[in-house]
Amino acid sequence: MMTISIHALIQIYEYTKTERKYMISQTLAQEVSQLEADLCFALADPNRILILYALDEKPRNVGELTQELGITQPTTSRHLKILRERGLVSANRQGVVIQYELNDKRLIQALDLLRSVLRDRLAYRANLMEEIGE
Repeated sequence: MMTISIHALIQIYEYTKTERKYMISQTLAQEVSQLEADLCFALADPNRILILYALDEKPRNVGELTQELGITQPTTSRHLKILRERGLVSANRQGVVIQYELNDKRLIQALDLLRSVLRDRLAYRANLMEEIGE
């Protein structure tokens, strides 16, 4: 029969506890990263961004979005499905019509911040081009 000292048992327990904590932390980090990637995927199409800005103004149905944005009904529906699956918009049935609305106004603030960063990058590149041209 093998005997293990109390000290050895404590070390094994501490190692297991640390390893489990690391695994949970790593798993959680992977899940959060996947959620961030899903959110970025939803924002990766210009039409979806335009849909979000339109829904920020007021709730709309597919037909209204199609007419306002000049994209086909099937394309609009496909984009709304992606936005809905990622929790960015919600669909509310009103009789035979489904109205879509933005779930969180902070999304527009985030998009505006990204546009500001983009504007600054474009201005920086324009300045570089002017300096090279001189």
